[in-house]
Amino acid sequence: MDGTRTSLDIEEYSDTEVQKNQVLTLEEWQDKWVNGKTAFHQEQGHQFADRGHSVVGVEISELGIQEFFTEQNLSYSEEPITEIPGTKVFKSSSGNISLYCCSIFDLPRTNIGKFDMIWDRGALVAINPGDRKCYADTMFSLLGKKFQYLLCVLSYDPTKHPGPPFYVPHAEIERLFGKICNIRCLEKVDAFEERHKSWGIDCLFEKLYLLTEK
Repeated sequence: MDGTRTSLDIEEYSDTEVQKNQVLTLEEWQDKWVNGKTAFHQEQGHQFADRGHSVVGVEISELGIQEFFTEQNLSYSEEPITEIPGTKVFKSSSGNISLYCCSIFDLPRTNIGKFDMIWDRGALVAINPGDRKCYADTMFSLLGKKFQYLLCVLSYDPTKHPGPPFYVPHAEIERLFGKICNIRCLEKVDAFEERHKSWGIDCLFEKLYLLTEK
């Protein structure tokens, strides 16, 4: 063996409280887009809409949404969200992609309906730790029957990096979703890159969970 850690031997870190008081405001998230501090952003999109699905996204930064449509070479229109003054929804001309520019916590106010599937990449790990229960409740309010919820979280030593993205241990997922969902870890992969050294860490794993209705 070459010493590479496999998907079966990833440890949970014991100090899960060290990040609990960390807070980023919505304005600070918007500033990240303005200043180009978006290491969490992937230029290559996930191919949900390409497979015939109707996709709804939520992003607080209007700049981030505009960049998405530009990168994907998609034309779009803008409409105000009447239920939330001062916010907008951006819709692709094809009609199968709608991106809401608002706080995730406000999304249920739009009477958006229920979803069959949720893909959570970069969301739970970005939510302030003190807001996670509210976030989980928001997600539950948006789920239809027989849902499938894919959840991607990160595992690293939280004493070495304050976040975001924040460390979310398995026990936290059980606390937030376990009463309503069956929880299964599908994969655990080494996601450490050279840029992560600037966080002060030397180890980073990405864990993908499937949550289904009990």
